[in-house]
Amino acid sequence: MSDYIIRGTAAEDSIRVFAAVTTELVQKAHDAHNTSNVATAALGRLLTGGVIMGSMLKNSTDVMTLQIGCAGPIKGITVTVNAADDASHVDAKGYVINPDVEIPLKPNGKLDVSGALGAGILTVIKDMGLKEPFAGQTELVTGEIAEDLTYYFATSEQTPSAVALGVLMSPEGGKVLCAGGLIVQLMPFASDEVIDALEKRVSAMAPITTLLMNGLTPEEIVEGLFAPIDEAIDKGIIIQEKCVADTFIFTGMDVKINDHITTAFNCDCSKEKVSRAIRSIDKKDIEEMINDGKPISVNCHFCNTNYSFDVDELKAILAEKEEN
Repeated sequence: MSDYIIRGTAAEDSIRVFAAVTTELVQKAHDAHNTSNVATAALGRLLTGGVIMGSMLKNSTDVMTLQIGCAGPIKGITVTVNAADDASHVDAKGYVINPDVEIPLKPNGKLDVSGALGAGILTVIKDMGLKEPFAGQTELVTGEIAEDLTYYFATSEQTPSAVALGVLMSPEGGKVLCAGGLIVQLMPFASDEVIDALEKRVSAMAPITTLLMNGLTPEEIVEGLFAPIDEAIDKGIIIQEKCVADTFIFTGMDVKINDHITTAFNCDCSKEKVSRAIRSIDKKDIEEMINDGKPISVNCHFCNTNYSFDVDELKAILAEKEEN
């Protein structure tokens, strides 16, 4: 199943909901950077949150960058997303500064993403073609990324949100078993009853990776989350032991799925773009490369592709620079 995002509404459009499966996307990111399990989980969570947020962009030319600068051994993560011209696809690319980070598992046997990140700052930059890009910045509240994005939405965009992100890795490493995410947002006109019911539903929800591993699609997860509570429990979307008594009173929220958006890990780098970057540096520096008499290699951080330029190619770049 190819990766995709769905967008929908519930409770008479007073709730916006986004859900995604991103297993192939996260696997490709792992393969590009040969990341450790915990680095794959951290990068995969931010990529998943990023593509869901990318599906919220209004224009195809908008670009969003999510950056985490942190004190932990992973050192930092950067993700960039952009939408297709027809708003039917979202591309993402990203990397971690230290892809080889290894730390012990948590006592419950789960990957310790918060331990890999430590204290830090989350920055979200939206370039929407205006004079200056919009930038919002918040501290990492847990380092688990989902909670950090929830805090970002509340403080920087004043949008009450619930975020769930998950990446499940094979114990032996290297294989992404499943990855995905969910973002639910309240509109300003949501009633107190809807707000209360939604908070209880989300707090009693099973982990997103559990639902994906059980074979549920994003549509089924969303429809189940907003279904009558007995149905939600039967489908395993709501954990009965986490429900409080009055959760059962609410009968359903009339969910509607509006859009289906494909997504993938895709870097738009090319040798021509790298050539232009070399052409932009000082003439003296290019001449020194030529005088060394050896090919140079330029690496793309986002997809880890290396581009090689021999001396003749460097001379051609220098000639173009001089002509212009």
